[in-house]
Amino acid sequence: MERKEIRAFNFELRAEQNEGRGRIEGRAIVFGSQTDIGWYDEIIDKGALDDTDLRDVRMLVNHNTDMIPLARSRNNNENSTMQLSVDDEGMVIRADLDIENNSDAKNLYSAVSRGDISGMSFMMIVDGDKWANLDSDHPTRTITSIKKVLEVSAVTWPAYEATSIEARGLAGALESAKASLESAKAEQREVERKKMRLRILAEI
Repeated sequence: MERKEIRAFNFELRAEQNEGRGRIEGRAIVFGSQTDIGWYDEIIDKGALDDTDLRDVRMLVNHNTDMIPLARSRNNNENSTMQLSVDDEGMVIRADLDIENNSDAKNLYSAVSRGDISGMSFMMIVDGDKWANLDSDHPTRTITSIKKVLEVSAVTWPAYEATSIEARGLAGALESAKASLESAKAEQREVERKKMRLRILAEI
């Protein structure tokens, strides 16, 4: 079963206003940056977005899927209210918010303009990763391929701080990270069991 994973970082968000639209720009995904997820360090490999499905990505606040999206990228075309671009450093988003007719959009634009919200997060489905030092207390996971980006969010709590684990976005991110680590360790144990059985059979 595919598992949705959430990652939040303290990325720079910028805001500018033009003709009743509030534009927000920021970097939602960063390549090559080693981040402490709590149970392990994680790195998103350059190239992880090469074959990623970006056909329908929504912009939310704090991963609140019950809210009306503030912007949306459909097939990432010029008519979409959010544009996504991948460069050598990761993925950048540019969202045009309707700050005249949408109070949630107006509130977010104001919070970003004031610097009260400065972080971004994203929800993804991973279909390729590799682990190092799984036997240690703090292994490293490198995400080599992201199958789909489901949404990007402006977030109140952008960093993985233990004191903020109660925050909705953070709790989801930490739980998905823990599940990924447990899955990798289970796979490693199964590989070791198979190797042991083969060794025993070879000795018989």
